[in-house]
Amino acid sequence: MMRLFHEVSQQCSRITAASYSTSFYSAIRLLHADLRPPICNIYGFVRFADEIVDTFLEYDQKDLLARFKDETARAIREQISLNPILHSFQQTVHRYRIPPDLIEAFFNSMETDLQQQQHDCRSYENYIYGSAEVVGLMCLCVFCEGDLRKYQNLELPARSLGAAFQKVNFLRDLNTDYTQLNRRYFPGVDFGNFTPGMKRDIEEDIARDFQQAYKGILRLPIKARFGVYVAYKYYYSLFRKIKKVQPAQILAQRIRIPNYRKALILVRAGVKNQLKLI
Repeated sequence: MMRLFHEVSQQCSRITAASYSTSFYSAIRLLHADLRPPICNIYGFVRFADEIVDTFLEYDQKDLLARFKDETARAIREQISLNPILHSFQQTVHRYRIPPDLIEAFFNSMETDLQQQQHDCRSYENYIYGSAEVVGLMCLCVFCEGDLRKYQNLELPARSLGAAFQKVNFLRDLNTDYTQLNRRYFPGVDFGNFTPGMKRDIEEDIARDFQQAYKGILRLPIKARFGVYVAYKYYYSLFRKIKKVQPAQILAQRIRIPNYRKALILVRAGVKNQLKLI
């Protein structure tokens, strides 16, 4: 009967991924079947923590996050949890030997969102590492399936991909983060006077992350490469669209990629994959 509980818990993580991010979930579905459940399990864990710090504004967020952190540690320690998201996550942690320091760094960044609204260069780098780069590294643990040497060779590109995704999210969500949550992630940027030059500096930094990440994608295990490449192309397409708009427009609205464009990205990526160009 434990097998049924494991399956139900994993389905909760899958539903979470499918419900919260259609783009990300569509990329997950392009991974090898063996990799889809553990990546959904990581996503579900990360998403629930994000919801606590970003959405549950009418509740005691610090208490909720502290409880979630404690419950995560207990689930990993006891290898079971009645929270299906945490139960499926702890299974992935144990199966793929996800280092505890990655989980600790993630919670540090989530706690930062509830304590700090503006960043200097050092706190910004720490936040990016804990909120995004470690998520890329958790996924890399799954993709490498225990191959430590491959993990070490791909560690920096995986961090770059996570950083690129997060920084693009910051630009995409600037209206919500700045006007509603009063968060200012980019150090030294005055969003009351957000100039094209400031925007260009941020974009050049993101472009470097994407460039480093792409080199790593081409060296990923074949079971993971296509799905990760499609996710990369989704975000890179969003990044290119953001680059074309003025700073005031980013502050006023959330930039999106239409569904027909996502479909075109998928078709083109599929052709490249068939021609073994990825």
